[in-house]
Amino acid sequence: MPDLYDSAQERELQNQQDAQAAHIARQCAEPAQLIVDGQVLCIDCDEAVQPGRLAAKPTAARCIHCQGIQERKGAQHGR
Repeated sequence: MPDLYDSAQERELQNQQDAQAAHIARQCAEPAQLIVDGQVLCIDCDEAVQPGRLAAKPTAARCIHCQGIQERKGAQHGR
């Protein structure tokens, strides 16, 4: 019979695997960038994606404002 520590360790490992799978799924679900004349435009508002955002996340497809809206929508839907 597994003891309490073994059970806790198994649950922790499962939680880590679930979190990693969710992270990979989010990465795969990212939309493609909209590039016009060498500039990345937000796929939601068509404004230029801020250079600082692109420096932090080179694959960003949304400006910081629209990304925030998208994340709040996801949080409301339990994602």
